Amino acid sequence: MYVMEWGPPDGRPVVLVHGNPTWGFLWRRVVAAAQARGGEALRLIAPDLVGLGWSSRPAASEHTLLHHSAWLGALLDQIAPGPLAIAAQDWGGPIALHAMSSRADRLRALVLANTAVGPPAPNFRPTAFHRLAHAPIISDVVFRYLGFPLGVLHRVQGDRRSIRGEVARAYRWPLRRRADREAPLALARMVPDSHDHPSVAPLATCEQLFTATQAPVALVWGERDPILGRVIRHAARLRPDAKVVRTSAGHFLQEEVPELLADAIVDVVDRARWA
Repeated sequence: MYVMEWGPPDGRPVVLVHGNPTWGFLWRRVVAAAQARGGEALRLIAPDLVGLGWSSRPAASEHTLLHHSAWLGALLDQIAPGPLAIAAQDWGGPIALHAMSSRADRLRALVLANTAVGPPAPNFRPTAFHRLAHAPIISDVVFRYLGFPLGVLHRVQGDRRSIRGEVARAYRWPLRRRADREAPLALARMVPDSHDHPSVAPLATCEQLFTATQAPVALVWGERDPILGRVIRHAARLRPDAKVVRTSAGHFLQEEVPELLADAIVDVVDRARWA
């Protein structure tokens, strides 16, 4: 796993976990805002999930929630083996929650943004995006050959101008070669399309940690996200003690409201018990 870091090596570690189909670049504006807000003593760590960014490219069959949890957990044990905080978005949320479920005593603070916090509801219906991912043949053509959804990230934003030009090209660059495009489709297929899906049981473990942790929790949400915008209602019900910030941003809210995410990170780290 490729990792970027900012801040002093002995600072309080905050691990920033992205999702599909982005990479650690997604957090750059949040990092700058956190450091400007007095978070210069933080050790900000942004890994690239396996298969994305500059990390290694396993076979499509290797992309499961359990595998990603194990890969991230092993990284955390190596580079941040003590107490730490997590900030996560999209698939980064469940991957980080599941990784920390066996390391719950080390979790000191948690910020979640536009992510899932547990298994689907009994009457859930997959989104059009996730139905496409499970469609045979056409999904391979669209994701692997046409590079979907990297070319249309702006369409899930509150402000579509937030991902364009050089920023849009930066997201596409690590997966510019067709041979490197296994992960976006594989991670999209990790989203349950039924209650028998292999991700359901690990997602239940994620929800257990989310509801049980004594760490301070903040939820920063982009409500104009067509994929996960409504999940904030469920997440806030599960954690009525969480600080909730609702915004008009879209799915990749790190590009639209980085200051609000930075505020939440600095706040939960300040409120956490690090001893």
